Amino acid sequence: MERVAFLLEETNERVACLLNPETVVLRRVAGVSSRRSIGGSLSGSQLADDALLYTGGGMTEMFLNLLFDVALAETKTEVNDVRDMTSPLWNMAENSGSAKTYGEPPRVRFVWGKSWNIPGVITSVSEHLDYFDSTGTPLRSWIRMRFLRVIEPTGEDLAKPPPPPTGEETAAADILQDLQTRADVTGNEVKVHTYAAGERLDQLVRQQYGFYGHPALWRLVASYNNISDPLNIPSGTILQFPPLTDIGGKK
Repeated sequence: MERVAFLLEETNERVACLLNPETVVLRRVAGVSSRRSIGGSLSGSQLADDALLYTGGGMTEMFLNLLFDVALAETKTEVNDVRDMTSPLWNMAENSGSAKTYGEPPRVRFVWGKSWNIPGVITSVSEHLDYFDSTGTPLRSWIRMRFLRVIEPTGEDLAKPPPPPTGEETAAADILQDLQTRADVTGNEVKVHTYAAGERLDQLVRQQYGFYGHPALWRLVASYNNISDPLNIPSGTILQFPPLTDIGGKK
C-alpha cells in the first residue's frame, strides 16, 4: 500500500488515503468517432470498417482502488466513522451549482510522491464498507474511483500559454523549453522562500514565482531542492527557486 492524496484546488483541502499500486488502471480514448449522416452511420458493403471522423481532443482517465480506515486517520482528533473520511471525495464528485462553472465538478489534483501530480475531476465513486463496530458504524472503506484528467492550467502572467502537455512525464520538460525561449524571462538570481504549513509547491511555482508560470515545473523545483515527498515538506524549509536556465540541472 502507498499513501496518496487528493488536493482540492479551490480550498487546498487535502484528502489522504492508501492506494494499492497494482490496481492503478489508466485508459486513453482518442478523439475519433464514426462518421454519421441524417440517415445514420456512413458505411457501405465494400467497407471493412466504419468511416471515421477525427475530432481532436480525447480523454485520459484513471481507475483507482483506495482504502480508508479509522485506524489510519491522519487527524489530531479521533475518527469513529470512516464515512467522515470518505465524504470529501463524494463532495468532489458533485456538480457545482454555480453558473460561472456551468455545473463543473471541482478541480482536484491526484498526488503520489514526485512522479504523479495530475489535475482532473472525479467523475464517479463507489464505496464498499466491510468492517463495523457493535453499533453498526463502519470503520473501513474501499473506494472505487474514476478520475478524468483535465488540461493543466497556465499562469495568468504568460502572454502566450504553452501548448497542452501530451503526457505527465514530458509536460515539465516541454514547458521549460518553451519558457526558456521567451524574451521576458531574464535574470540569474536564485529566489529563496521559507516554506510555511499549508503551502503547496505547485502553487508556489505558478503564483508566487510568476516567471516560472506553470505548476508542472514543480517536479524540477523539488529535484533541485532534493525534496522526495512534496506532500510532507517540513515547515520552515528554505526552498530555492533558480533561474530557468539552471532549474533543469542538479543542485
